[in-house]
Amino acid sequence: MPHTAFIRRHWLLDGVEHLINAERWVGLKRVGLVEAERRILGQPPTIEQRYYLVSFDGDVQRFAQGVRSHWGIENQLHWVLDVAFHEDASRIRKDHAPANLAVVRHIALNLLRQDAFAKGGIKAKRLQAGWDNDYLIRLLSS
Repeated sequence: MPHTAFIRRHWLLDGVEHLINAERWVGLKRVGLVEAERRILGQPPTIEQRYYLVSFDGDVQRFAQGVRSHWGIENQLHWVLDVAFHEDASRIRKDHAPANLAVVRHIALNLLRQDAFAKGGIKAKRLQAGWDNDYLIRLLSS
């Protein structure tokens, strides 16, 4: 197993008034940058940069916490959607169908999370809704 190291660097840039149409971004105070470096033993490092429009006055540590928190939530949501709905295996790729189905999955996930009656996780509840019309109707009418 190769040894992997992750290094993240964070910056905040003040003075955003020079940006084109900066006045259209209500509350814009800064631009944030996260540089993520990944090092795998025996391979050249890879560096990815992500930029953020920032509307708070906090320091760079608060910015870093906010970014990590956001991606933690995103990754958790993606994991649930993939495990419960097999989202990554979906072959739907044409026109607006992928976006539309993503909305339907999110609605279904929210309905399943709100259900306090059925036992088990989201995947088990999804399967139960497919097998039991009474349960499905209870979910949709709650």
